[in-house]
Amino acid sequence: MRRFARNLTVQVLFAVTCGVILGVFAPDLAKQMKPVGDTFVKLVKMVIGPIIFLTIVLGIANIADIKKIGRVGGKAFLYFEIVTTFALGIGLVVVNVTQPGAGLDVSALAKGDASAYATQGKALTFVDFLTHIVPSSPVAAFADGDILQIVFFAVMFGFAMVAIGGNAAPLSDVLEKTLEVFFKIVSMIMKVAPLGAFGAMAFTVGTFGLRTLIPLGRLMADVYLTMAIFIFVVLNLIARWYGFSLWKFLRFIREEILIVLGTSSSEAALPGLMNKLERYGCARPIVGLVVPTGYSFNLDGTSIYLTMATIFLVQVYGIHLGIGEQLAILGILMVTSKGAAGVTGSGFIVLASTLAAVRVVPIEGVALLLGVDRFMSEARAITNLIGNGVATLVISRSEGAFDDEKMAKALEHG
Repeated sequence: MRRFARNLTVQVLFAVTCGVILGVFAPDLAKQMKPVGDTFVKLVKMVIGPIIFLTIVLGIANIADIKKIGRVGGKAFLYFEIVTTFALGIGLVVVNVTQPGAGLDVSALAKGDASAYATQGKALTFVDFLTHIVPSSPVAAFADGDILQIVFFAVMFGFAMVAIGGNAAPLSDVLEKTLEVFFKIVSMIMKVAPLGAFGAMAFTVGTFGLRTLIPLGRLMADVYLTMAIFIFVVLNLIARWYGFSLWKFLRFIREEILIVLGTSSSEAALPGLMNKLERYGCARPIVGLVVPTGYSFNLDGTSIYLTMATIFLVQVYGIHLGIGEQLAILGILMVTSKGAAGVTGSGFIVLASTLAAVRVVPIEGVALLLGVDRFMSEARAITNLIGNGVATLVISRSEGAFDDEKMAKALEHG
């Protein structure tokens, strides 16, 4: 019994349940739990930048073959584009079949203040995204926690280490030991994960309340259903094609999934996911290259949400769009879904920028979704997490850089 109580999965699940109960029965007290959740997320974000930098640099340095690095990167980006486009398409099909926005009275829906998102959405362009990739300084990238800029600087640093050859060996040894230290810090942070999950969930339920879900419950149900179809059908088929059991992998990363459920942030589980993937049998260089870039470009859950939210608002406002017009929106989303990678509140910003580009629905329409966005963000974040895990398994297998014996040992020891 004591061993069961010490299990991190059990602790996080219990903490999330307590957070929901507190949010329902004592919302005022639950709102005061916000600093607890925020502090945990800050603790994790504190180590994300250095871990991403070190894993990418060491990954490139260990491969030491420019052609192979380019091949891995090319495979990853091709996979990301195919799978995210598939996610956008699934969302488009389901939202047209279920029609969650048809017949809803706009005046009866609670509206939040989405002016900040609308302003950022109007300013967001793909050109801005491209220029944003290059940081003004490495220090600024780490200070802001900008994953995309850290990835760019790490790739440059790694290629420079490969270019100077054997002279970089002492530095590589230092970076290896430094990475071990950071992963040890992560293991220490994870001990307080239940507190973080409790605080974040209590604040969410206490602030927005379960009653806010009723008017938009149909949309939420459809979004959750679509993401479940994507995970257990699409990702499951991909995993099986490459010789993996999705169920066994999900059991192995269950703690990271529960942390994301509690905090609504896939970043909170990023260090743990990278560590677990390496223990599962993926080569460190592949993990270091695929996972950080996937967190910027392989946002399967966000892609599904964006399609469904856009067409939902079209339905709410009673606007009829033909197949050609909806496919045009799909094309715009293929671009804009990459345009806010690593930006806080990116789901809402991209939705606002899409509405601004389409000019069919008022951009202020995003305010209708603000009350339930936090609840749907949990599904988005979990789907993004699982999607990036499966992508890393696929790229590792295709590169012959997967150790089946390590996977067997990892599954045996849980």
